[in-house]
Amino acid sequence: MTTYNRRQFLGVLGAGAVAGAGISQPASAQETPVVKMGNNYFDPIGLHVEPGTTVRFEIAAGAHSATAYPDRVPADGTAFDSGTISQGSFEHTFESPGTYDYYCIPHKSVGMVGRIVVGSPGGPAEESSIPDGEVPDSETIVQNGAVAIGSDVDGSGSTDGGMMGGSRGGWGGVPFVGGALGMLGLAGGLLYWALGRGDASPESDDSAMETLQRRYARGEIDEEEFQKRRERLEDR
Repeated sequence: MTTYNRRQFLGVLGAGAVAGAGISQPASAQETPVVKMGNNYFDPIGLHVEPGTTVRFEIAAGAHSATAYPDRVPADGTAFDSGTISQGSFEHTFESPGTYDYYCIPHKSVGMVGRIVVGSPGGPAEESSIPDGEVPDSETIVQNGAVAIGSDVDGSGSTDGGMMGGSRGGWGGVPFVGGALGMLGLAGGLLYWALGRGDASPESDDSAMETLQRRYARGEIDEEEFQKRRERLEDR
């Protein structure tokens, strides 16, 4: 083995060790975890980082913002706001421990929200339900490191519990660092299952409307198709 090839091999081995370590650890202050902003979602929807970590909010599709609720950040924390952007990314460094809830300005009404726990949960966000949409509860986020959108993880951002999922510790709880590829593959399977359920005949117009709104919020249908289907349901 040449010196060059040996270095390549050691580099790959080292990268694998770093990725493996990330599977069981929250993002540290030396890493830059990425939250994707797509069609009406933040992914991961819940993220745990250490104080001093810079998080990058990156456009995956559409035009979005990452905007903190001013009254749902820790007393010593900063209420960040990217403004609405359609390309590139926005970064914010989280210095103060606590819970930060945020939303997308254009898609707040359809529940595009997220939560970041810095260090340990705390602050006003822990005292009441998030006003728009749903997020995982903070203990679930801390336990799993990151919670992917649509994941099968128990817990809700409200104090009553009950997010979009089943048992604690499901596949969606795989931490963001080192587990992103696995989450994407499994998310595809869940999305296929959800689409099949959404296409089934609804028991009532109300349940059909709820299904339609959930599919729109997940970005499975665009604005034009959403409006057409809603009008058809309202005409019944």
